[in-house]
Amino acid sequence: MTDKEILSLFRQKGQAEKAFNELLKVYQERLYWHVRRMVVSHSDADDVLQNTFLKIWKGLDKFRADSGLFTWLYRIATNEALSFIKQRSAKQINVVNEAEDLVISRLEADEYFDGDEIQKKLYAVLETLPRKQKLVFEMKYFQDLKYQEISEILETSVGALKASYHHAVKKIEHAFKED
Repeated sequence: MTDKEILSLFRQKGQAEKAFNELLKVYQERLYWHVRRMVVSHSDADDVLQNTFLKIWKGLDKFRADSGLFTWLYRIATNEALSFIKQRSAKQINVVNEAEDLVISRLEADEYFDGDEIQKKLYAVLETLPRKQKLVFEMKYFQDLKYQEISEILETSVGALKASYHHAVKKIEHAFKED
């Protein structure tokens, strides 16, 4: 189903649950991987995604379609993941080496992670980036989103996004050259 069809079905009497199930079919996996790249672990991603879909369910009747459904969903998922990360980091000492070690140990403990040493290193380096650079890099590199889409999701200019992506790439390259 298209976004328009899902929204139309949602607004029909007695069809909200069916429409929401269709929305899940279309977006659940994409949102899962978006969130997973931000929070790293599978169980954390599941928790964040559950909160994301609760917010979507509660807010779908108020969605005015000023932006695309895709943009609105990603904005909610992004904000939920950022809130989760902020809460988690408030509980932890955020030292660069500790962050890298923590990410690597989480990945090694995660039964669903099947990456190699380079992927572990990349995720560890991503944890050391400033939040915005990390987010922009993940959305551009892993999800192959266009700058315009990211701009709508994060509500910032394309120019600022390009600068953030450039800085993130340079820091990642530098980290890999050090090894």
